[in-house]
Amino acid sequence: MLSRVAENLYWMARYIERAEDTARLLSVNSHLMLDLPGRLPLGWAPLIEMTGSLEAFTARHDDFDERNVVHFLCADSDNDISIISALASARENLRTTRDVVPREIWEEVNQLYLSVADHAENGVSPRRRDSFLKSVIRGCQALTGLIEGTLSHGPARNFIELGRQLERADMTTRIVDVRSASLLPQNPEELLPFENLQWMSVLKSLTAYQMYRQQVRLRVRGPDVLRFLLQDPNLPRSIACSLETLGHELTLLPRQDRPAATVSLVRADVVDADIQALAHSPSKLHAFIDELQIGFAAIHDTLSATYFVNDESVPRVTQTQSQSQSQSHAGDNDND
Repeated sequence: MLSRVAENLYWMARYIERAEDTARLLSVNSHLMLDLPGRLPLGWAPLIEMTGSLEAFTARHDDFDERNVVHFLCADSDNDISIISALASARENLRTTRDVVPREIWEEVNQLYLSVADHAENGVSPRRRDSFLKSVIRGCQALTGLIEGTLSHGPARNFIELGRQLERADMTTRIVDVRSASLLPQNPEELLPFENLQWMSVLKSLTAYQMYRQQVRLRVRGPDVLRFLLQDPNLPRSIACSLETLGHELTLLPRQDRPAATVSLVRADVVDADIQALAHSPSKLHAFIDELQIGFAAIHDTLSATYFVNDESVPRVTQTQSQSQSQSHAGDNDND
């Protein structure tokens, strides 16, 4: 497979997963704001910080109010990391490589983009927000199912899976970070009566609540939820499961020694994490998530150096990677 084709498929999968998980990130914040009393306002500014888009947002808006943040992350086509921009980038990456995947996959990506663009054009009002976010999540899941059910096992599928799992791991950490010190008020006495509610909201945003109840069989508690989302080997959206799948996909590709070693190091950090300490210290949890995201950037760097076109004119992803930095790669590489 051509390096350019592999890279476009990899980024197509990352953008689809990013659109889905950005919708999940907005959803968990919306649900928490509805569930918690008004005297504990969460605010919307931390969502901008979590997505690495603070500079782009402040260039366009003066206030971090609900309307501005939701529009910026959902429907702002001039914002490189919005849901609509992620789907547009996924569509463009697939357009240039659609001869290597079944036609139905291209049609589904195109239809999903057009549907979301239509909703975005009409505005994402508070009344319509929940249905809009659900439509994004379900559309992305339908596309994932179509890929799973129609694309032959081979290099194209391997690179799609690499992109999906790496982006999923990164975005799951950002959703868990909704529970960290960067978002919640700092007074633990105020939060204590609502702690289980907050963790339950995070589980539901990842469609993991029922699986948690089936496997953990305990009431929702912070340490158990965090262990489940970070370390459970069977939950598709846990960090450990995503990294395990990444490692497996790499075994099916040549020259996989360096990327596989990087994945193993990051996975070891997850498996060996002190869950009790993280669950009871929002600041430690936030710092741990930052370290994981640096690890994910390192995984991307090794994948790019091993398999993709090394174009020095394209800004490289560094260890301080943000989503807005990584966004530039696929768009530039489409012109190869």
